[in-house]
Amino acid sequence: MSDSTPSTGGRNRIRVGLGATLLGFAIYLFGVNPGLFGADRSPVIGFVQIAVFLIGLAFICIGGYISLAALWNGGPKSIGSDIGLRLVATGYVIAVAAGMADIFGFGSQSLPDIPDFGAWQTTGVVVGEIVISIGFLLLIPFHPPTAKDQTPE
Repeated sequence: MSDSTPSTGGRNRIRVGLGATLLGFAIYLFGVNPGLFGADRSPVIGFVQIAVFLIGLAFICIGGYISLAALWNGGPKSIGSDIGLRLVATGYVIAVAAGMADIFGFGSQSLPDIPDFGAWQTTGVVVGEIVISIGFLLLIPFHPPTAKDQTPE
């Protein structure tokens, strides 16, 4: 087994992380489009749907981090990967702040009205998801090939 192959514990962490990510994706899909599961009851996206897809996004972030952190094999992480972790967390905060803007009181719908997921909130959540994806890209361990990784000719 070479240095770039994850150990048995690393493989288990990758499996757990991928499982959490897939569970999060299912929860995310349920929140975004409950009609896929036969549970659509409203023509608008309300508070419960927003909360459900943000919980799903949290599972995706946690599972993705667990999986990508396991690829480092317990070795030292780069500064880029530390920045990536912070970008994943920051992107999630951006998505939650944008998604729950009406609930927190700084959205376009004030609280006596029914919260509605509008265009500005959609844009904010998409920006948060873009920041999360950049963070995940920075978490990938790109190692230059070493002499023992190359095959003899």
